[in-house]
Parts: sequence; C-alpha cells; structure tokens
Amino acid sequence: MQESHPEYHQLKISVPQEFESVFTHFYFAENGSSDSVTKTLLPSYQTIMLFCFGENVFMTTQENTIAEVDKCVVLGPVRQAFDYTLPAGSSILVANFKDDAFYRFFGKAMISTQGTHPDELLKDNCFTELWHQISEFASPQEKTAHILEFCRPYLQDQDETSRLLSNFENISLNPVKTIAEHTHQSERNIQLKQKEQFGYSSKELARYSRFLKAITLIEKEQESGNKIEWFSVIDQCGYYDQSQLIHDFKHFINISPSKYVKFQKDICRSGSD
Repeated sequence: MQESHPEYHQLKISVPQEFESVFTHFYFAENGSSDSVTKTLLPSYQTIMLFCFGENVFMTTQENTIAEVDKCVVLGPVRQAFDYTLPAGSSILVANFKDDAFYRFFGKAMISTQGTHPDELLKDNCFTELWHQISEFASPQEKTAHILEFCRPYLQDQDETSRLLSNFENISLNPVKTIAEHTHQSERNIQLKQKEQFGYSSKELARYSRFLKAITLIEKEQESGNKIEWFSVIDQCGYYDQSQLIHDFKHFINISPSKYVKFQKDICRSGSD
C-alpha cells in the first residue's frame, strides 16, 4: 500500500504458532505527523480488539455514526469498511481474532456496531489494566507479546464442529451440509452454531471471500503497474456481471471499484490477507 502521509507508519505483526488458531495477526498504525490522519479500514469478517494510545481515536461508519475510542474497544465481525482518524502523535494496536476465537474467550457476549468496551464483556476492569500495562512498552512487538501472555487463561478449546467449520476449504461443497452429515447433526444446528460462534453465515463468508479475491487481484495489478482489466476480475472471481461486482464494492466499502483504485492509498487492512 502506498502512503500519502510519510510520517504515518503501519505494521503487520505475526503471532507464534501456538496462537495461530486464535489470532491471524496484529496490526499497528502510528501517526507521527503534526496533523490528524484519516484512513479507511477494509472489512475483515473478523472480530477485532483495538487499543489506542495518545489522544482518543475516532471511528466513522458508513452511516456517518461517529464513535470515540478511549483506550480499547471490541468490534465485529467487521462486515463493512469504516473510517478511523488518528490525531497527531496517536497510535493503534489491533488484535484480529480468527474464526470463533472471540467466542472462545467471551462466550455469547454481544457486540454493538459502535463497539463494546472489553471490560463490559468480562464484568471487570482487566482490559483497562491491560491497556495500562502495554502502554509501558515502547514497541508494538512488545505490546503484542504481553497481550498474548495475558490471553492464555481465558481461552477455551475449540470443539469439533467449530474446528471443521474453521478448516473447511472445499469451495465446491456446501460446508453446512457436509459438516452436518459428517457430525450427524441437522443443517440448522450447524447454521446456528456458526452464526452464534463465528458471527456470520457461510453465505455471508462466501460473498466476502469473493470480494476479497477481487480486492487482491486489483492490488496485484496496481503493484505491477498494469491497467485493471475489469472483465478479467469479474470472470476470475465468479461474478455474474459488472453490476454485481459494483454492488459488492458498494456493500462492503461504500465506493465503486474505480474509486477504490483511485483512493486505495488511503485504505488499509487490519484483517487477514
């Protein structure tokens, strides 16, 4: 991704192998300039926990709802893009929960579209205390390592059905039907479990995966300096026509594909690639 602000820095931080079923990665962004910087965060269909340092960060949804983040907030699954504004000297660290990992931490906790303070999920102030602890560390890598150690006592094991849903990769098969047959459960039971523990349905995820594939193809063409061949993108990603591609872009990030290409330098991903 190109940077329009030379003093705005971002970093993707990998997690150790033992945490790969819990987090895809952490994302760090820092505004070292003298002005506020606004970026658009792409949807990830992951639940994220966002810590902010320095002045409070502001988030703006597609409906122009503005939320102020004080220390930390939980959002997700992130279904649509939103803007976030980092004041001068502020930074964020984002933990990206993988699949049902958030559920395995917090159970049936509900998250609002404007975000929920993590302390409300555990009925105490442990995350505020965690924020104070990681504020003492200078580097995002040290902050991340401390968060991982903090998480150990809370994580529950993943059950078989959730594991099968997480690892299902055969795009030619219906995951709900296939897993229902394999586990001798009803399809309705698998659907409810996925919706409850992952926060989205297989149909939603398939649509998002198609959109993400289009985004990835576009980015590769941009990096190579090639002209975007839209009909090739439509064909490779399984869209019926150009209008369906445009509809998905409007749904997920509220702009057309051509505007995405134009403004891509101001669009970031905190989620998985």
